[in-house]
Amino acid sequence: MRRYKGMSTAAVHSGEWKDEHFGSVNVPIFQTSTFYFPTTDPKTWEGQVPEGSYIYTRYGNPTIRAAEDKIAYLEGAEKGLVFSSGMAAIAATLSTLLGKGDQLVSIEDVYGGTFNLMKNELVKLGIEIDFVDSTNTSEIVAAISRNTKVVYLESPTNPMLKIVDIPTVAKAAHEFGAIVVIDNTFATPVNQNPIGMGVDVVIHSCTKYLNGHSDLIAGAVVGKSAMVDSIWKKRVVFGGSLDPIGAYLLIRGMKTLVVRMSKHNENGIAIARFLEGHGKVDRVYYPGLRSHPQHDLASKLLSGYGGMVSFEVAGGREAAEEVLRSFSLIKKATSLGGVDSLASMPLNSSHAALSSSDRARLGIKDSLIRLSVGIEDIDDLKDDIDSALG
Repeated sequence: MRRYKGMSTAAVHSGEWKDEHFGSVNVPIFQTSTFYFPTTDPKTWEGQVPEGSYIYTRYGNPTIRAAEDKIAYLEGAEKGLVFSSGMAAIAATLSTLLGKGDQLVSIEDVYGGTFNLMKNELVKLGIEIDFVDSTNTSEIVAAISRNTKVVYLESPTNPMLKIVDIPTVAKAAHEFGAIVVIDNTFATPVNQNPIGMGVDVVIHSCTKYLNGHSDLIAGAVVGKSAMVDSIWKKRVVFGGSLDPIGAYLLIRGMKTLVVRMSKHNENGIAIARFLEGHGKVDRVYYPGLRSHPQHDLASKLLSGYGGMVSFEVAGGREAAEEVLRSFSLIKKATSLGGVDSLASMPLNSSHAALSSSDRARLGIKDSLIRLSVGIEDIDDLKDDIDSALG
């Protein structure tokens, strides 16, 4: 595969090929469920698909493969897989790497859907789950033992924007032979390179920044070829494959990832500083602020602080709900990472599956609003926020 000097060039060109038949400058959408068998002799393909060949889109498809190769390149991985959702990617990965009697060490500040999967589903399979404080590196390391099969991380975390000391945790995990998995959705490969820090498997909800337009549900897993191939088998069995049109939308979205993230980073820090100085805001959570307790670590691990800002509204839940209702430009909606700014309250959206005590333990107050800062002009965003806060 050709190597590129810059990530923006790679975002546009990596994973793609020249259409020799028609000369299309974009990867074609191979909207087909099935393909001709690669040879006329069944013995040459029975039981496996020859490299570079396709027989059925649930197994693989040229458009899907282009999306997978692009993500893998951007993350610096050997191989990638795309899925029908981020949760499909997480479920397939963990069910591949874990079995009865294995221990999973996970930070407790994971996405609500991930927490639900671990706490309510994986334990039924006889998997031991140990949740640890994401900000306490010593606690994470101490929880890792010879029985630990996987260490699961998310950084920055959702929605409190906590930072994990990824290199230190990865080094400790590998000393015990554990596999390190991270959800890199919030940072994206533009702002953070987990594989360069020792992580084995990187997961994305491509629904968010990689696609960037709030019009697609998709997920991805990247890592070493052998490990990704084993996860591919679970994707085939569970059926969580992405469709060709979805893969095309993802490819299109990733072409502008670098320029979009530049604007998200710029707007994110500007809005965080604006909120921090506002009298109607009790506290702001953003790793780019010097007030963030892990700002120094964030500055070491991240090349940009992203477009996610969480803040507590003075006056409690009712005041926060009124702010949410009062937004005009900013859209009241769940999800994140799109060009449009979106606002939601984690207590009834991303972390609704958690009990109130679980949310309280994680520091998620009822007055917390999670803001996904888009790429709009900063003055318009400030005006809308200021008006909503009253």
